[in-house]
Amino acid sequence: MTAFVVRRLIFAIPTLLIISAFVFFLQKLMPGDVALALAGEDRSVEVIEHIRQKYQLDEPIWVQYLAWLSAVVKGDLGHSIIMRTAVGPLLLQKLAVTLQLSVMAMIIALAIGIPAGIFAAVRHGTAWDYWTNVLALSGLSVPNFWLGIILILVVSVYLGWLPASGYVSLWVDPVQSLRTTIMPALVLGVSIAGMLMRHTRSAMLEVLRADYMRTARSKGISARRVIVVHGLRNALVPIVTFSSVIFGELLAGAVLTEQVFSVPGLGKMIVDAVFTRDFAVVQGVALLSAFIFLVANLLADIATMLLKPRTRE
Repeated sequence: MTAFVVRRLIFAIPTLLIISAFVFFLQKLMPGDVALALAGEDRSVEVIEHIRQKYQLDEPIWVQYLAWLSAVVKGDLGHSIIMRTAVGPLLLQKLAVTLQLSVMAMIIALAIGIPAGIFAAVRHGTAWDYWTNVLALSGLSVPNFWLGIILILVVSVYLGWLPASGYVSLWVDPVQSLRTTIMPALVLGVSIAGMLMRHTRSAMLEVLRADYMRTARSKGISARRVIVVHGLRNALVPIVTFSSVIFGELLAGAVLTEQVFSVPGLGKMIVDAVFTRDFAVVQGVALLSAFIFLVANLLADIATMLLKPRTRE
């Protein structure tokens, strides 16, 4: 397994290089001039030239990319030209917010999706199975931004139970932090729960038809023990793989949900950076997102080998 992890980490290097180059060159195609935006309304030719020289905007694009890449290798992701701060600490600050939101969303999704999937598989072909699938498809079909707006309208505006937007750190006020993140986490968790329910149902249906399940029932083992111990344990491989990838996607930034609820995470930061042409922030978020996805896929493969030892071969 150690050799497998090392190979995956080595292969991750060219992947990150390709993604970083693609994002860097693509964002240079965006219309507008960063130097003009930074110079303000009362700009002069001297000020614009000074800004271009300061941020190497007058250099060829490949020179800019190599300069940025050499700095990244040294651990420097550059400085935000809008927020006037280093990108690295800024990413860590925003990642903490998105991490809290992602963990809460995954807890909600796992609490709903896995039991619903098991229930639908056990009741396969019945009305319960049909309506569970309807609810799962409904969760998949409803757009996150629409559900978020409806929750704000009902829960915050009409009922006044929770704040409509904003964020409070978990270390500052845990109760208020949960109040500000429970609605966006619910919006993300509902859509993931629908997908997780479908994966759990498919995996459980395949396991329930296996010969060892019939053997376990013939031995007089209780139905609950057969389903949980023998069934769910063998159906966990696709569920864990899917959950790992989805969690990596959440950590990369839930753009629409964070925008609707004004949660200052990675998703909201990259949208703001794109509009303000803060290229260092965009590049840093893209690189971090790619790294998170690679780590999530690696963890999913490791979990698969641990749950199913035959895959180690």
